[in-house]
Formats: sequence, C-alpha cells, structure tokens
Amino acid sequence: MITSEAARNALNFILFQIGWFACVVYPDVLGPMLVLMFLLIHFVFVSQNRFKELQFIGLGTVVGSLLDGLWFRLGVLDDDSGAVLITPLWLVAIWAIFMTTLSHSLNWISRKVWLAFLFAPFAGSFAYWSASKIGGVELPALVPSLIALALGWLVVFPLLLFARKSLYPELSS
Repeated sequence: MITSEAARNALNFILFQIGWFACVVYPDVLGPMLVLMFLLIHFVFVSQNRFKELQFIGLGTVVGSLLDGLWFRLGVLDDDSGAVLITPLWLVAIWAIFMTTLSHSLNWISRKVWLAFLFAPFAGSFAYWSASKIGGVELPALVPSLIALALGWLVVFPLLLFARKSLYPELSS
C-alpha cells in the first residue's frame, strides 16, 4: 500500500484515465480486462479500506450501468450492437474504474457539494461525447443526447457522493 495520499490519488487518476481510454478504444475484451487489472492494482496500492470500497464500487457500478442501460433503451446512446437490455461490458468497466475516483482523486469535489452539481453535468456528458468522437459509442441525436446525459449526471453523481458519505463514511475524508 502507498502511504502518501498524494501518490495514491495520482495513481488512482492515472489508472482511471488509462482505463477509460482503453475501454473506449478496445471495448471488446482488452479494455475491460485492463480495467480489471487496474482495479486489482487499485486495491493493492491505493485502497485504504478494501472491503467497504469494494462494496461502494459495486453499488455505483450497478447504478451507473443501469443508467447507461436506460440511455441505450431510450436512444440517448447507441453502439451498433443492437443490445438494448444489457449495458456493454466496456461501459460497466468504466463505471467500476470511475467509482474508485470518488474516494480518491475526485474526493475533493465532495468537500463542497455545489461543485458536484456544477461539475457533473459537463464532465459526464463530455466523457460520452469524447467516447463518441473516438468511436466507442454514438450519440444518435447530439443535442438531446447531451442534455439527457447532463441531466442524468446532475442527479447520479451527487447521489453517489451522498451514498458514499452516508453508507460508507469510512471512505470519506
């Protein structure tokens, strides 16, 4: 385990960024497998409370995957797979690696709740828009899709921070 909080946060940020990119560029197997490896690295070197953080990551991954599944079902997102009931594995993997950031490299945002409401709609929708430019996902109707994504992130991101604070207080600092 890394003892320096700054070093843990830096490693967490790097693992998330590389994991996100790998999943968008290699969505079939390689991206999700890299994320699985990164999650193992995270739990060995970054996590301070492995069992509680694993529970929190699981909760957020389910919530995020359900939200993405809803967006696919409603036509906000498309990936040409034809699957409308199952969120693609690469997006599930992104949710899992993203959830690690809420207790580490993005923990600062939970110190001022208004930042979550300001930051999330733009950052969340920007991530999907970026993935669409790389080719990982499509936004069938660009402006309505971005608005739906922003509204979803406006609700889900603060709720995830609230869940972490209330259900897993040992993860908050």
